[in-house]
Amino acid sequence: MSTSARYWREIPQRYRYEASKCKGCGAVWFPPRLICSACGKKEFEDVVLPGTGKVKTFTVIRVAPSEFSDEAPYAIGIVDLDGGPAIQCQIADCAPEDLKTGMAVKIEFRKVKQEGEAGIINYGFKAVPVL
Repeated sequence: MSTSARYWREIPQRYRYEASKCKGCGAVWFPPRLICSACGKKEFEDVVLPGTGKVKTFTVIRVAPSEFSDEAPYAIGIVDLDGGPAIQCQIADCAPEDLKTGMAVKIEFRKVKQEGEAGIINYGFKAVPVL
């Protein structure tokens, strides 16, 4: 098994929207941490992140890196999850001119890229507008 495939399979938060919640102060961290940046405690519990949120800010990529050139233009943004942390992800299924800060989105787990024609498929989070 390649290192890349092992890496993706061993990170449960990528597949189950898991974060860590500090037992000391209640701060929610994604990705999970070993030490709470807010209070310094080391005790956490796993929590499932909500699948909805709002676009806090975004930028439109018009000249993309070679591996994403067929997707340009596309948007990357920061999404404030409802009751949870903020995450950075691509905003999909929406024309760049239709994007607005404060727009309601849901988080979906989708294909991000593929390494070569028969290579490993990498998955990640994408935000899509709530209709």
